[in-house]
This record gives sequence, structure tokens and C-alpha cells, in this order.
Amino acid sequence: MNKNTFTIIDQNGVEKTYDVLFTFDNDETKKSYIIYTDNTLDESGNVEVYASTYDPKDEHSKLGEIETEKEWKIIETILTSIEEEVKKAKDKNEEE
Repeated sequence: MNKNTFTIIDQNGVEKTYDVLFTFDNDETKKSYIIYTDNTLDESGNVEVYASTYDPKDEHSKLGEIETEKEWKIIETILTSIEEEVKKAKDKNEEE
């Protein structure tokens, strides 16, 4: 896995490249997470974002599923916080 992108071959043999948005470790779950996108848009025009677990020590780590509602809540909280910070920075730049 490159630090900024990685490629997956899906069940149909189609190769897809994803951009890594960020990674983080969580002390509570004792897992590492990767947040990534293929830059496609959903029906509302928002960029599709995905989350998985992974092993940062393994260059060829397989992506794992997010298994619990608690894990999803942790990820959603981080994404919401980042979204708010980006919006604040954008609003500040527009004021200047």
C-alpha cells in the first residue's frame, strides 16, 4: 500500500485505485483505521468515503470490516469534526 493511494481488484476482476484520506489508531478498540475514497459522487453530489480496519505494520494489509456500531460512531465523530474544521477554514478564507 502506497502512503497516498492503493489499488484493489474487486470480485469482478476490476482494478480500482483509492486515495487515502487519513489513518488513525484508536486506543479504545485497539485497532487501526483507514479512511479512503475513489472520488465518486453519491446521489447528493457528495464524495463517497469508505472506512476499514487495516494493519499498519503490513505493507500488503487486507482491509477489514468495521464490526460494531461503536466503531462507526468513532469514525463518524472524526469525520464530522474534520468537516466542521474545513467549513470554518473555508468561511474564514471567504471573509478575508
